[in-house]
Amino acid sequence: MTDSTTEAAMEWLASVAPDPLACRRAWEINPFQALLLPAGKLWDVLLVPSRIGYPAFDVLAHRIDAPGPVLADLGGTRTGFFVPRGTTEHWVGTGTRGAGLGTWIVVPCPGRAAGGMRWLVPADGTGTLNDPVLLEHALHEAAARLAERDTGS
Repeated sequence: MTDSTTEAAMEWLASVAPDPLACRRAWEINPFQALLLPAGKLWDVLLVPSRIGYPAFDVLAHRIDAPGPVLADLGGTRTGFFVPRGTTEHWVGTGTRGAGLGTWIVVPCPGRAAGGMRWLVPADGTGTLNDPVLLEHALHEAAARLAERDTGS
């Protein structure tokens, strides 16, 4: 990511913080720290088990040129897809958790890993998010592929 893209991404992510300036300063002082940011203002995050999240990310990345921001925990248990705000209010999926209005998410500085999280696709500052319909299709396709693999078909 270029410096101007990182700056724009930091600005965009920090804009949801209770104190955006303090958030930006924290990342500027130590870009290897993660911060808690409130979901549900500009974006929600769909957290899916990585067993299906990574394959769904691969499907999504092959279908569109520029997926929206995607986080993964370093332990390999969850993948988080940034989606339009309000998405998690209506999302139903086994093992899926939603971070929407009233919840907080651990967010590393764009392009960095921190706080047990790393970016698969960092925020770029443009406000690009993952399309929920395309993400749902990617999750279904990933689940079907996993089922085929698990049954040996």
